[in-house]
Amino acid sequence: MGKKHLITCSVIFVLVIISRLNIFSTTAANPAKQVRYVAPELVNTQPLVEPVVENHPDFNFANEAVPTDIAKVDTKLKKSLKKHRYKNLQTNILHIKADKMFPVIEPILKEYGIPEDFKYVPLVESGLREGTSPKGARGAWQFMPGTARSYGLKVGHGVDERLNLRKSTIAACKYIKDLYNEFNSWTLAAAAYNNGSVKLERAINKQNEDNYFRMTLNHETGSYIYKLIAMKAIIKHPKKYGYKNYYSYLHKTPEWPLLAFNN
Repeated sequence: MGKKHLITCSVIFVLVIISRLNIFSTTAANPAKQVRYVAPELVNTQPLVEPVVENHPDFNFANEAVPTDIAKVDTKLKKSLKKHRYKNLQTNILHIKADKMFPVIEPILKEYGIPEDFKYVPLVESGLREGTSPKGARGAWQFMPGTARSYGLKVGHGVDERLNLRKSTIAACKYIKDLYNEFNSWTLAAAAYNNGSVKLERAINKQNEDNYFRMTLNHETGSYIYKLIAMKAIIKHPKKYGYKNYYSYLHKTPEWPLLAFNN
């Protein structure tokens, strides 16, 4: 009996050990109960997908929201932002021009009650080029001769006030204000600045639509507001769009021709 009792006790003891081992192995196999340490420097903090553009504070024009929930609008905005990255432009000229022009333009816009976002219009209008356009537009605001004269600028007989940044900005403010009074929308006013009020009015009547982002317009005007928004984004957040060393250029170009506009 003693021998059998000893064997029985031994078996019970072994079973107890096995059962406890099973408990520990089950606990270890349960991911919910594991605590795993990962060194912070090994954690991938980069997003797995490209961030969406919705709700970005800069994706509006003159506080008029861009409806990025519309697929066409979202696509056009992303395309415009991509085109204006340093990787594609390979130049700091836009930031240099902004640095020279904005101190002159901003107070004039404010004086005339024009939203500050219109300061990006000259960067889109004149862009990377200088001089006269093939159609005859000239200066930072790219005024045609007739429009310039109708808003008080002298053009002709050896004088061209379209090249005077202060005077041409005043003329542009008067023109933009007239366009806003006509269309009751800063977005449409900007579109009309690019395409002309007559053509835009015709498109609105034909399409029975006065929301710029829902309208079908010619390529230049149809992409115009997106260019303004992209310009605003790269000027306000240069590093985000690849412009890393542009400040060093600002102090190396004292002879930049835009200084002549201040006269």
